Amino acid sequence: MTQPPPEYPEYPAQAAQPQVPPQYPQEPPTYPQQPPTYPQAAPAYPQASPAYPQATPTYPQASAPIPPQYPQTPPQSPTVPAAPAAPPVPPTASAPPPPGDPAHPHHINTDARRVHISNHQRRTDATAVGNLLLYLPNFLCSLCVVGLVSAFFGDLAFVVILLWLASGALVFHRPTESALARRLLHLRYPTPQERAKIEPVWREVTARAGVEGRTYELWVEDSDSLNAVAAAGHIVGVTRFAMNELPNGELAAVMAHELGHHVGGHAWSGLLGYWYALPGRIAWRVLKVFSTFVFHVSRAFGCFGVAFVVLFIGGIAVATVSTLYGLPLLILGVPYALAAVGRRAELRADEHAAGLGFAPMLAAVLGKLHQQEQQAQAALTAQNGGVPVAESALSKLLSSHPDYHTRLHHLQPYLQPQRPY
Repeated sequence: MTQPPPEYPEYPAQAAQPQVPPQYPQEPPTYPQQPPTYPQAAPAYPQASPAYPQATPTYPQASAPIPPQYPQTPPQSPTVPAAPAAPPVPPTASAPPPPGDPAHPHHINTDARRVHISNHQRRTDATAVGNLLLYLPNFLCSLCVVGLVSAFFGDLAFVVILLWLASGALVFHRPTESALARRLLHLRYPTPQERAKIEPVWREVTARAGVEGRTYELWVEDSDSLNAVAAAGHIVGVTRFAMNELPNGELAAVMAHELGHHVGGHAWSGLLGYWYALPGRIAWRVLKVFSTFVFHVSRAFGCFGVAFVVLFIGGIAVATVSTLYGLPLLILGVPYALAAVGRRAELRADEHAAGLGFAPMLAAVLGKLHQQEQQAQAALTAQNGGVPVAESALSKLLSSHPDYHTRLHHLQPYLQPQRPY
């Protein structure tokens, strides 16, 4: 039999609520004026900085130490004025090592090693040949002077001329070289301590050049300037300053430069030309002194006496020039030509030193020489009341050494790094 579905109770329908908006209070609620009192669980914070005890607190010696009670707020430390900031210290450049220090960049190793001697110890380059040719007018004038003097010896006049011509061989005579080094160049033999310093450097230079170092003699000049000299045929002199104040690499560069003068024939050709020109130079100085004396004497006779002396000396000069086909006039330009050849010889010697591997050292030496020249120029300016002393064009033409910038320019190919192949 089928049961009927259960009957569910009917719920009364909800009454329709009116659509009236809620009524909000017109005034804000009144809050209590005093803050609520909270429990005393949290400690009260002190309003001022706590006073610390002046003495060291005594801690209890109990077995279980009790940690001290610190205030919850950090104490206000007294304000201490900040110290002024120290000015920044500029970085100081480290001082270069002393000249004798192996750490110096221009220090070289001078340990003895096997030396390969080249077949050609010396040569005569174009500079040496040109130097001899330029001395030819001076030589002819000297020959005339010697011929006039030899006339006083009668039948031995020809012998006197031959002896003078043969005297040029004394340039290569060792005792004569020593006498010239002492008297004219003011050189001396080095002491044992100085020899122990410069001989290893010289051995390194000659080893690189393939030259027998014992062929030459080392001399020293007591000077506080940076300089060196190649004299006669076998003398290499350096100053005391160069020996003591330069690193051995820079000293080797200076010696290699002087060796270049010897190897190229500059030293002996210059001295030989000077020797054969000496009688003419002596005669010229005697004529100058005699002319000055005659001119002062002629002033006592008035204008007539001066005119007579001038005409007399002028007549002799014109007769001499016309007789010798104007050759004496060449002597006026010889000093400028010799100075030009000398400057070229200096560049050749620089190239010789640079070719041996001393280009950086030689550039450093040239820089020091340039500084010395600037200091000397500044001293002359100070003596002249602050007005710079300009070098005349003629003095530049008579200079036997090129200027610093020219020499450094010719060293540039040796200072540039070599390209790997």
